[in-house]
Amino acid sequence: MKYLLYLWVVIGLCHVSKAQVVTITDQETSDGLELVTLLSDEPRATAVTNSKGQANLSAFAGAARIEIRCLGYKTVYKSYEEFVSSGFVLALTSAFVEMDEVVVSATRWNQSSKRVPSKVVSIRPAQVALFNPQTAADLLGSSGEVFIQKSQQGGGSPMIRGFAANRLLYAVDGVRMNTAIFRAGNIQNVISLDPFAIEQTEVFFGPGSIIYGSDAIGGVMSFQTLQPQFSYDSLPLFKAHAVSRFSSANQEVSNHFDLKASWKKWASVTSFTYSKFGNLRMGKYGTEDYLKRTTVIRQDSLDRVVENQDPRVQDPSGYSQINLMQKFRYQPVKHVDLQYAFHYSETSDYSRYDRMLEFQPNGRPGFAVWNYGPQVWMMNHLTATYDRRSKLFNRATLRVAHQYFQESRIDRRFGNSRLRTQLEEVRAFSVNLDLEKSAEAHRLYYGAEYVLNDVNSRGSARNINTGSPVAVPDRYPGSKWTSMAAYLNYQFAISERWLLQAGVRYNAFQLSSDFNRHLAFFPFDFSQSSLSNAATTGSLGLVYNPDDYTKISLNGNTGFRAPNVDDIGKIFEFGPGEVVVPNTNLKAEYAYNGELNLSRQFGKRLKLDVTGFYTYLDAAMVRRPFRVNGQDSITFDGDRSRVFAIQNAAYARVYGFHAGIDLDLSGGFSISSRYNFQRGEEEMDNGTLSRSRHAAPAFGITRLSYQAERVQLQIYAQYSAEVGFDQLNPEEQLKPFIYAKDAQGRPYSPAWYTLNIKAMVRLNEAWTLTAGVENLTDQRYRPYSSGLVAPGRNVILALRASL
Repeated sequence: MKYLLYLWVVIGLCHVSKAQVVTITDQETSDGLELVTLLSDEPRATAVTNSKGQANLSAFAGAARIEIRCLGYKTVYKSYEEFVSSGFVLALTSAFVEMDEVVVSATRWNQSSKRVPSKVVSIRPAQVALFNPQTAADLLGSSGEVFIQKSQQGGGSPMIRGFAANRLLYAVDGVRMNTAIFRAGNIQNVISLDPFAIEQTEVFFGPGSIIYGSDAIGGVMSFQTLQPQFSYDSLPLFKAHAVSRFSSANQEVSNHFDLKASWKKWASVTSFTYSKFGNLRMGKYGTEDYLKRTTVIRQDSLDRVVENQDPRVQDPSGYSQINLMQKFRYQPVKHVDLQYAFHYSETSDYSRYDRMLEFQPNGRPGFAVWNYGPQVWMMNHLTATYDRRSKLFNRATLRVAHQYFQESRIDRRFGNSRLRTQLEEVRAFSVNLDLEKSAEAHRLYYGAEYVLNDVNSRGSARNINTGSPVAVPDRYPGSKWTSMAAYLNYQFAISERWLLQAGVRYNAFQLSSDFNRHLAFFPFDFSQSSLSNAATTGSLGLVYNPDDYTKISLNGNTGFRAPNVDDIGKIFEFGPGEVVVPNTNLKAEYAYNGELNLSRQFGKRLKLDVTGFYTYLDAAMVRRPFRVNGQDSITFDGDRSRVFAIQNAAYARVYGFHAGIDLDLSGGFSISSRYNFQRGEEEMDNGTLSRSRHAAPAFGITRLSYQAERVQLQIYAQYSAEVGFDQLNPEEQLKPFIYAKDAQGRPYSPAWYTLNIKAMVRLNEAWTLTAGVENLTDQRYRPYSSGLVAPGRNVILALRASL
């Protein structure tokens, strides 16, 4: 009898343990839903479903209210006891209109967007699968709320609220991607990320320096890559995905494969993608100013200008890219979660297309060669999470990362025999400790960060006729950039309807550079430089939810950007006869931001969202005339050039609004629209104000969608307003080769629109076909400030397999 009782207890415990695993499915298809997030305040717990829709609810035992959220589905609230009564099974119904969602970028922890005073936008995985972006830059652009500039096809520089480049921050799995050589000009580092391997993308609008530190002035783009998930069955779980895609405008061929392997305590993700992009073909209907009528070849040891056989083909613009990711996850004990990730990305050489459009006053091309060398990004990342409640924290996460960046520039002027290569390498080390503590109505998010960037730069050149080396200066001095910070973010739920949030960050930064290798080329009166300073930023926000369908938030926050190696140490020619030299007397620039957001859901079918903002940038680091040893000109690259340097010499202001509407129609139809208006002004050298270079024209996207059990269909329009000559920044006015000509022959950026259609059909449980046509009317247009003309009519076919 004793043994029977013991056996009954063991069986009962096994049943309870098994029953704590919930299975969440789609109500229509009964398929398990992956990436469903479950949240509880008391006890403080979070979980995410695996590929079978399963999650372990043992940490939620006794919870009176568990939030179950998934993008594209209606949010459900249940108690733990209700899960027990239902046998730990839940079916979610699809919902086009939802008031809130789970976001991570605001604090690095999962939380409801209704508790965040800042504007945060999530890009849904289903939307990405339908849109089929070729790069991570295109993925951001698919939101309709981030403007993308492209100098070349191997590029994509986001513009957010009038800021771009080193005034925006990129985070990958919570790790800072920005380096000490991120420049003020347009950058293309985001293309190192594989859109096939991204599980969730969020855009945090406005200063995010409290959590992310330097550079987070205009916004933060947070990418979460594919995550390993544990199996809750006795047998291991394997899930494989494969995608093959073709695009006609650039003859793109991409092939992707990923495999998730899950055990009870171990899990892994393997991802691989190879893409090849040919020369991009522009549209047929539009201004002839954009046509590429000539190209440069090397023939009989001479540079020659020859006719481009098809002026609509942007030659040279093609390139290829490889992406690899491997993750391992291990849970040694109940409250400890360990994860290791390896990322690797490498491109081929690719042309800086906009520089190949430049012509000299004598009518000859400016360059015979201007290429970026292979862009390499590698990251080793170890994460340790401990989620057992203590006096100091409820949960803690430690992130340790090492990143390696390599980029190079290879150029040769037309008719010149010197081929120059500038190679830059950055080794970035970072340690982040993030902690969360909650007690009743109070919640603290706090932590510390250490970042070290080791910058190495080498310039070399050779005579292509003789092969002999030619001495040239390095682009940057050998440098070390260090940042050390501590932050605290506090949330107080004043009542069920009111929430107050306040935050502060103290950030010390240091920069040391060695200019000895430059003294043979420039008459500097120094050989070493160092900078040591600090920045303090803060935020204060208020959220009011008068009912479950309304959110009103008011937020004021500051951001900063510390001087980096590109600001202090770069030596380069930015225009004919104009050269930028180092300035070692820089300090951080500060942004002061205020915004008001109103979101309202009307019934179950309509949602409106409007956000207005104003940002003031003080002590802005800008290019201004400078002197070296009392001289306003120096000899650079064989020519006498006027001297400029980056200085804290201006202010800027940006204001505007975002507006969005989501309308759920009957019969599976829905309409959504996003519209963004921003106006920026910056102080010029003479004290006057000019339009900000990175304030994009008004732009947006409007979609008409249809969704059934196995079919998704979307017809959408993307559009952008005109930027006339008088509204162009003076720097942009000096680039007539990338703009159309107005009636007076002056450069300007015309307005444009495209009509597009996408469809996705689930053929069976394993196969899905995606097809689409972008730019149906074959418009020839160039997005503002871009060197590359956008694709013409583009037919896309993709076949996906899930096993």
